[in-house]
Amino acid sequence: MNFSLIVAADLNNGIGKNGKIPWRISADMDFFKKTTMGNGKNAVIMGRTTWESLPEKHRPLKNRLNIILTRDKNYQAAGAKIADSLEESLKIAEQNNSEEIFIIGGAKVYTEAVEHKNCSTIWLTRVSKAYDCDTFFPKIDKNHFKKTWESEIQEENGTKFQFEKYSAVV
Repeated sequence: MNFSLIVAADLNNGIGKNGKIPWRISADMDFFKKTTMGNGKNAVIMGRTTWESLPEKHRPLKNRLNIILTRDKNYQAAGAKIADSLEESLKIAEQNNSEEIFIIGGAKVYTEAVEHKNCSTIWLTRVSKAYDCDTFFPKIDKNHFKKTWESEIQEENGTKFQFEKYSAVV
């Protein structure tokens, strides 16, 4: 089953610092929610650190099957399924009849997922500034993905950004 990555990254592919997103763009949060929720039958896959970075009141992400990747066999998270590999998480999503699957972070999960044969789409919110980040999204390999859509450049709170879609080259 094919899956997508969804991420917001700055000009240097930075995605976070100390477990937090270094910008606040409500339009990006709305895009993320609308895209990953779909009709309520989608799955989101994330690493344990990403799960723990979500405010408790937003865990699990509503109207989506939440799957957490962790090596800790005893890890528990109310309202979420646990997997110890990307392959296992994809199987869980498929067994639960998920219509679409989204990888939502963090950096280690993105790095593994972007090279997976079933990674078909990258939804990237490109933030047009460089921030002080300690976590990064991998460079998009132009031999494997091509930009197939982009929104108009938008601005919020003095920060310019653009939504972009990259599709796997077949």
